[in-house]
Amino acid sequence: MTEARGSAGPNGETHVRHAPGSPCWVSLMVHGMAATQEFYGALFGWEFVPGPRQLGPYVRALLDGHEVAGIGQLPPDRHLPVAWTPYLASDDVDLTAESVRLCGGTIGVGPVDADEAGRLVIGSDPSGAVFGVWQAAAHRGTAVFGVPGTPAWHELLTFEAAGVAKFYETVFGYEEESAASTDADRVTLRVGDRPVAAIHGVGTELPRDRGPHWITYFQVSDTDDAVTRLTDLGGHVLKPPHDTPYGRVTTVSDPEGARFSLLEPVSHSPSP
Repeated sequence: MTEARGSAGPNGETHVRHAPGSPCWVSLMVHGMAATQEFYGALFGWEFVPGPRQLGPYVRALLDGHEVAGIGQLPPDRHLPVAWTPYLASDDVDLTAESVRLCGGTIGVGPVDADEAGRLVIGSDPSGAVFGVWQAAAHRGTAVFGVPGTPAWHELLTFEAAGVAKFYETVFGYEEESAASTDADRVTLRVGDRPVAAIHGVGTELPRDRGPHWITYFQVSDTDDAVTRLTDLGGHVLKPPHDTPYGRVTTVSDPEGARFSLLEPVSHSPSP
């Protein structure tokens, strides 16, 4: 995860300050809160504490006392996809929401205050992929990365990369870096000199039951061991573990169907 800079801790973790445009938090809305906490607690070693409840029951996941992610309860009368949603940092969430609308996106929730933690919106880009925007107050976002159990990278899977990339660049001020390979429809989004996320155009390979969507990569110490643990816990493997230049990766889903990836990074490899 390369979207923020901070100080290194004694166990190799990094404590962060999230620059505007950087993925600063990731949140999952589910039907079964208790079962989901049990699954991710066993998979990543997370513990849970109550969080803001403006949008319903919500908990924050802690790793060794550091906040890393959130899990909330879906309203029982709304049939929404169960999915991990990245939140992008903003110094003015109301202004960002207006930019989203002006650039062809949609705001579904907010802007709304989350107690004294901060202010948020949940929106979608012109292709329909859902993301959040977070203006931090008391809650600064994901507090640690670089160790197993923390978000490592975020990638948008969509039909075609270039048009959607222009939306994110205009709204959040990213700089664009196209893939070196001419046959890869992939754009890396950068804040200054740092890659923070990627947009991957996959055309007809996009899952029909999902449409364009963001995928969060969580770091693990051993991808194959993590897959064994995940399947024992009721999760599913969607793409078997395979080696990439960035590490060993697999795409999986939890028991409710939320998709995410597991990454066992190679040394000095910041992102897939």
